[in-house]
Formats: sequence, C-alpha cells, structure tokens
Amino acid sequence: MRELAYLNKHFARYKWHLLGGIVFVAISNTFAIFPAQIIRYAIDFVQDSLMVFPLFNEENILAFYSKMLTRAILLFSALVLFLALAKGFFLFLMRQTIIVMSRLMEYDLKNDIFQKYEDLHMAFYKQNNTGDLMNRISEDVSRVRMYLGPAIMYTINLIVLFVMVVVTMLSVNAKLTLYVLTPLPILSILIYWVSRKINQRSERVQRKLSDLSTFVQEAFSGIRVIKAYNRLSEREFEFAEHCNDYKNTSLELVKVNALFMPAMILLIGLSTILTIYIGGLLTIDGSISPGNIAEFVIYVNMLTWPVASVGWVTSLVQRAAASQKRINEFLKIVPEIQNPTQAPFATQGTLAFKNVSFTYPDSGVKALKNISFKVEQGKSLAIIGTTGSGKSTIANLLCRLYDVDKGSILIDNQEIDKINLDAYRNSIGYVPQDVYLFSDTISNNISFSTTIADTDEDAVLQAAKDAQVYSNIIEFPNGFETRVGERGITLSGGQKQRISIARAIIKQPSILIFDDCLSAVDTETEERILQNLKRIMDNRTTIIISHRVSSVKHCDEILVLDEGEIQENGSHDELMKKRGSYFEIHEQQQLEAMKA
Repeated sequence: MRELAYLNKHFARYKWHLLGGIVFVAISNTFAIFPAQIIRYAIDFVQDSLMVFPLFNEENILAFYSKMLTRAILLFSALVLFLALAKGFFLFLMRQTIIVMSRLMEYDLKNDIFQKYEDLHMAFYKQNNTGDLMNRISEDVSRVRMYLGPAIMYTINLIVLFVMVVVTMLSVNAKLTLYVLTPLPILSILIYWVSRKINQRSERVQRKLSDLSTFVQEAFSGIRVIKAYNRLSEREFEFAEHCNDYKNTSLELVKVNALFMPAMILLIGLSTILTIYIGGLLTIDGSISPGNIAEFVIYVNMLTWPVASVGWVTSLVQRAAASQKRINEFLKIVPEIQNPTQAPFATQGTLAFKNVSFTYPDSGVKALKNISFKVEQGKSLAIIGTTGSGKSTIANLLCRLYDVDKGSILIDNQEIDKINLDAYRNSIGYVPQDVYLFSDTISNNISFSTTIADTDEDAVLQAAKDAQVYSNIIEFPNGFETRVGERGITLSGGQKQRISIARAIIKQPSILIFDDCLSAVDTETEERILQNLKRIMDNRTTIIISHRVSSVKHCDEILVLDEGEIQENGSHDELMKKRGSYFEIHEQQQLEAMKA
C-alpha cells in the first residue's frame, strides 16, 4: 500500500464519489439483511401455524385459517422481493459512484503520466525503451484502475456487510456466531501468505509484459529492415520465446489463485456445516428456533462471496501496487531541463556560446570541447564537419534539449537556463536531422508548429512552396489531406525533409535551425530551396548545419568542426583563401560532383 499512497490526492479530489459509494453500500446491505429476518419470521410463523392447524376441526375455520396463512406467505414473499429490488437499486448507485470515480481517476492518472513524459529530458528517452513507456501508461494504469474501482468497492462492501451481519448474528445467538466465524482466522493467515506470493509474481508478470511490448514495437517500427534482410522467421521465433516467458510467468501467478479459491470455498462451506450442526443442537435445547438456523445459513451465504472475493481483491491490490511502483519510478524523476520562470521573454535572435563543453550523459561521449562563437541578430551561421564532429549537438543545446556541462549559452545576452523556456522555444523553427512526421495529414504536419488559430490554408500552401514540396503534394490523390502513415512511411526521405522544413518556416520564428535537412534532396532541388530560404532568413538568425559546402557557402560565417572542436571559422571566401580543412572539403565535394 506504500506505493499506492500516491493515489491519495486523487481520492481527495473525488471524495464525494467515494463517500456517496459508502453510503449506498450501507443502504444496499441494510436491505440485504432484512430478507433473512423476514424468512426467519416466515419459517417460524409457518411452523407455529402447522402446529396449531390440527386443533381446528370446523371446515369453515380451517378454510379461513388456510387462506390467511397463504396471504401471510405471499406478504412475506412480496417483502423479500421488494427488499431485493431496493438492494439492486442501491447497488446500481454504488457502481455509478465508485466505478465512475475509478474511471475519472484513471483519466487523471494517464494525463499525469503523459505530462510527466513530456517534461522529462532527452536522456531519459535514450535510457528507456518505447514499449516499456507505453506499457506503463496503458497496462499498468489499467491494473491500478482495478484497485481504484472493483477492489475498493468490494472491500467497502465486505467491511460494511461483515459488520452488519456479525452484529445481527451476535444479537440472535453469540455461541452460534462464534462457531460460524471459527474458520475466519485460518482464512486471514491464508490471505496473508498468498498476498506476498501474488505481489512477487505480479511484478515479474509486468516486467515480462514490458519486454513483450518493447519487442513488438521494435518489430513494427523496423518492419522494412526485417523484410529486407529476410529475418521474418527469426523474429517470429524470438517473439514466441518472449510469449512463452510471459505465459510461464503468468501461469505461476494463476497457480497461486487456483489453489487459493478452492481453499476459501472449503472454509466457507465449513461455516455452513457448523451452522446447521450447532444450530440444530441449540434448537433441540430451545435456545433458538428453526427459523434462526435458516437465518444464519442465509447470513453465511451472504458472507460467502464477499469473503471469497478477499482473495481476488488481494490479487487486484497486489497487482496494482506492483504497477503503481513501476509508474512511480517515472513520476518521481525530476526533469533535468525545467522552465526556470514564467516571465515574458521576446527573443531577438542574438546567440552566443562561451567556452561550452558537453558530454552526453547516457553514452559518456564528449561531443563538444570549449566551443565559443557568436551570431548577431538577423545573421546566419553555418556549421560543417564530418560525422560525429558535434554539429547536431550544438542544435540540441540551442533548443535546450540538454544543458551544458561547462561554459554558458547566451540568448540576447541572457543565460539560456535563466529565461522562459516555453517562450524561447516558441521563437525557434527547428528542422532536426532525424525527421519525424506524425500519422496525420500533410497539412496538419506542416501546421504542427503553430496553433490552428494562427494557421490558414494559404500559409500552409506558401510554406510548402517555399520548401519546394508543393508540386509533390498536389500529385497525391488527396493532396494536402493525404495521411502520411506512421513516421511518414509513405513518403520519400526528401519529401519528409521538405515537409519538415515547411513546418519550421510556417511559424515565422526569430531563430531558424536547420540540422542537415537537405541531405536527402538532389542538388537542383537544394538550390531552389536555398533561394527561397534566403528570403525567409532575412532579418532572422539562422543556423545551418550540413555536410555539404553548397548548403552553407552563402552564410555570413562558417564554423568547421572536428571532434568537438572548432578547426576554422570565417566566411566562404575567407576559408577558401586559407586552403585548410574547409577548402579540402569543398574540393573533394566538387570532384565527387564532377564524377557523378
């Protein structure tokens, strides 16, 4: 229950649902107890009547007496039926409060987890796989919901009914009540032992389910690679192995429950036998009436399901605790990147790196070493270098997806970790190296960076034209309403890159960051895009990261990176005159272009 304590704040939010449910449970159980007493009166009444019946010899009196007895039995039956209907009505209200409460809390919990996922830093996503994250917000939350709804509902019902029934039984005959309740201590010990087993095995089941979800998610995402290398049979075999592990782990949990339920039913049956045997002896002594035996049998049967459900509820609680523990592991993580202030911040566009060094926390790779440069408002900076030289790391740091280890990044002469992060990111148009499109229409993917109120059809069309993707889009059967599939799988690499560029420029940001976003387009298309970008880049601070000289030669300043350090910097003409690393890259690419 220590892990489930996180949910207490949700109980406080929906306290009236919970209190209403408790009231309805009490009322429904009150109507459940009265029928047993009516049946006791009916049996005793019929028995007494049958004893008196032979004393009447006149036919008229016998007929009248028989008629009155029939009416009395019908009245008792009608009362029992009425009480059953009343009980059913309040059981309905009980479910409408407690079960509805559990659904509302499930909704809140999923939103809490999703919001936490959004707040967590990039390193978190590199250290955790997608399948496990999805499993915690779906399967784990569903198990917690079973605790919030059915488990709590049946627990409240058990406590209220048990108290009412035991108090009523004690008021009838204390000796018979004690005999009837004798098996319960044994039941308590059994529940304690089983709950520990269920908790341990539930955690193992959830871990196996996460492994299975991760495997399936990776198989779906990498289906093209699997098919291309003809590894379908191997993946099927591995999937079967994961399923087999999950099945065996689940069966271990099922075996505990399978042994538990028959043992509980046996103990409940023992209570019924004791009721009849001891009750019969007490009836012979005249301590109780035959109607009391029937009443006690009904009470024992009333307790059968609630007490038997203790095992099921215990299983639900233990599974929920195991799932909530996994959820809490994420909810308790403090994001490394947080918004320090809500103060308004209007980005002008002056950027500066001062002696910045950075090492990726998940891999330990030192990406940048004492980097310093400055970009004035409205100017353009190009960053070129070999793979792994730290180009994309600069883009990640500028978007504050990571924080620097040493040095500082200044935005308009203010440290990046001191300004309003939301306002700053709203001023950035970022095209990442690894282009990501959502499973939505092309139009919605382009307008993703803005709110609907700020975007109209003309703006989407113009952004597509500027990114040189308009002609491709209108050739699709549904044009801009074409759905691109998961991660844009229905589009080519170049089309995805250009749609991503359109997404960045449609919001008209103060800062534009292009991270090798033209690598999948041909030279002719690249030139047209660059011509359009020159107009868009006017009066906007622009960072262009590329491995092509043709993409960066028009920029105001160019940095040449190698192994996380600046090798050269200057304009295209200045660097060409130096005949250094930049010159070698330029000549090599010119030679490759001529060969092509």
